[in-house]
Amino acid sequence: MAAVTTRLPELNITDAYNNQNSTNKTQCIDLKDWDWLTRHQPVYLCIITVLGIVLNAFVLLVFCFHKKACTVAEIYLSNLAAADLVLVSCLPFWAVYIYRKFKWPFGETLCKVVNAGIKMNAYCSIYFLVLVSMDRYVALVHPMSYGRMRHPKYAKLGCLLVWGLGLLLSASTLVFRAVKYFPEHDIRACFLDYPSKMVELVSDGMLITFSFIIPISIIAFCTIKIIRALKKQSLARSNAQKSEQKATTLVLVVLIAFLICWVPFHFIAALDVLQKTNILVGCAVEKVLSICTQIFAYLSCFNSVVNPILYVIVGKNFRKKVQEMCKQRGVSMETTASTRSDTSATLKSFA
Repeated sequence: MAAVTTRLPELNITDAYNNQNSTNKTQCIDLKDWDWLTRHQPVYLCIITVLGIVLNAFVLLVFCFHKKACTVAEIYLSNLAAADLVLVSCLPFWAVYIYRKFKWPFGETLCKVVNAGIKMNAYCSIYFLVLVSMDRYVALVHPMSYGRMRHPKYAKLGCLLVWGLGLLLSASTLVFRAVKYFPEHDIRACFLDYPSKMVELVSDGMLITFSFIIPISIIAFCTIKIIRALKKQSLARSNAQKSEQKATTLVLVVLIAFLICWVPFHFIAALDVLQKTNILVGCAVEKVLSICTQIFAYLSCFNSVVNPILYVIVGKNFRKKVQEMCKQRGVSMETTASTRSDTSATLKSFA
């Protein structure tokens, strides 16, 4: 039986159809190896979907409808929540797909759009964190010389550029995703139908380079400078400095959560490239990589649920915004009730 491997944010199906040059290659994995996936992962994805949509929508409501304008850091974090919302909104399609044992029922257009949305999240999430890290770096390390650059107008422009970059880098998914029937498995699969092995390796290399190596290098540089700046600051800080420190603490925690959730996936993705180039060989390697890819891919999805929880637990300013919104909502409801009462009394006086 031909090999079938799946992973998020990409799904690869390898068989005689697109491996005509490797017909003698030993096939290590078949659909039976994924019984555990079809049993457990759809439930997990549904839970992630519900929690992710509710929590990230809540974060966006707080940031967008609070009476005060968002700070630069909050603009970046709200866009990060939007990117997470895009991801979790795409997961139900995957849950159905896996539950149906890799029989895609939604057509080729949704095959392309859903997977492009997932890949955009992989790119956009990390680059919003890059913008957040750079903002903290400027605020704490160069507050006087580059402080004027921390303006909401520039923050919104930066977010727009990140969305455009994410769309550009996920274009290969829109081009190469296809729905095709594999009679030997009796499945109509949504998979990446690369025209050649070289194109596949370039695409995988771009994912690792642009969604991990480059942004993580920038984040690491900024984080090291931020930590050094925090250590140098005196204990007698001004209110403005304390506010910046609170925002920085939240950012650092969100970065740590992102690394915990995404580093294993990108590490396995790098090993997968080595396996595809025959640097790593053997059925044992292929099976281990396939299983680890599944586990770490779904761990990366969990990051979209963790972020809004961290805002509430660590983000004191975010909790303050929530409290102010609740009070504002309460006052609004009291005003409405009072207005209705006065209107009712007026009408009764004319009766």
